[in-house]
Amino acid sequence: MACGAVSLSFALVRIDALLGPEAVHRLGWLYESGPEGARAILSTIAGSMITVAGLTFSITMLTLQLASSQFGPRLLRSFMRDRGNQLVLGTFTSTFLYCLLVLRSVRGTEASSFVPHLSVTIGVLLAAFSLPVLIYFIHHVATSIRIETVLAELAVETRVAIDRLYPEQLGQDSPAREMGGSYCSLENSDVGSEARQIRPKDSGYVQRVDEEALMGIAIKRDLVIRIDARPGRFVTDRVALLSAVPPERVSDDTVAALRGAFVIGPDRTTAQDLEFSLRRIVEIAQRALSPGTNDPTTALYCIDRLEEALCRLAKREIPSPVRVDAQGGLRVLTSVNTFEDLACPAIAAVARYGTGDADVIRRLLEMIEELGRTAGPSARDGICALGDSIRRASRDRITAFDPSVMPARVLSEPGRTSNPPNSG
Repeated sequence: MACGAVSLSFALVRIDALLGPEAVHRLGWLYESGPEGARAILSTIAGSMITVAGLTFSITMLTLQLASSQFGPRLLRSFMRDRGNQLVLGTFTSTFLYCLLVLRSVRGTEASSFVPHLSVTIGVLLAAFSLPVLIYFIHHVATSIRIETVLAELAVETRVAIDRLYPEQLGQDSPAREMGGSYCSLENSDVGSEARQIRPKDSGYVQRVDEEALMGIAIKRDLVIRIDARPGRFVTDRVALLSAVPPERVSDDTVAALRGAFVIGPDRTTAQDLEFSLRRIVEIAQRALSPGTNDPTTALYCIDRLEEALCRLAKREIPSPVRVDAQGGLRVLTSVNTFEDLACPAIAAVARYGTGDADVIRRLLEMIEELGRTAGPSARDGICALGDSIRRASRDRITAFDPSVMPARVLSEPGRTSNPPNSG
């Protein structure tokens, strides 16, 4: 936007020079004052815009500080990427640069006189446009720090991650008997003795893995590759990113190409890391349930969004960890998080902080019951066992104050009931 303002200023000044002074009489809506008036208007707009830009920047930094203290530093990425804040700062900065550059073209000496009437008029219009932008910014900042807005944005990112990582079909299932000895050697615990391990040059978090690139390299070099470091894992030069067999086909150029399929950065992202997406919602709930905050209502909002994401995930088929080529031969073997791997740690993390709050426990048990109905038979046992553990852990602490927190239903099998626990 700043570069566009610079280009616009030079272009409009050039157009003013081509139109000449007579254009003011032909176009009645252009600015008609002399050089001193043009300088005063442009100076006022430029000074006002840089002042408002500084105020906007200060408010943005204050918002980041509040978000970091209330919701956790992991959410700063979302606030910094907020397109509304960027457009507001860009509007004020570009208007300031435009007026400043047009101001240098105004001449009012005895030797020569030039007033860019069209350029000054556009500057006034930009200033008028900046006023509703400022009003929008005030409203936007007040809305963006509300917990409902933050959780809604996190829910959208989580939903997109689920759709991307757990689509209807991903990978192809192949029986182990068709995969030969390579599959067995990769599954073996002493894989390092017969496979070439590729390690990163720098430390950091694995942010993205290009499986298509790995598949292409595996087919071209006739390799079988196992991904050892999935997105979200912290790696160093002592941790293997992947293993490849047979090792004699892995040249130095192949090693460089295999490393290039991994994007490693200083922090975790939501691109291919669904666990991190869920963890951000869990972190807000944990902060709300901490003794220093003591805000169970916010925790209930988080549980609602967590249930939305997990129910969506429960309906998806877990993709196969096997990637095969067109001939059905094993090429890439990766690890895939199951529903239990993602749901149970997230629920347990909230439950550890909320076992003393009846409302939180009741809501967690309701969510677990809903997940038990939605998830498949293989994942239902783990979820129901977790619900029983939460019920037992919280019974002694809160049953005496709120017996209704212990529902009469048992989550082992949807529809099955049992006697309610003895509360007295």
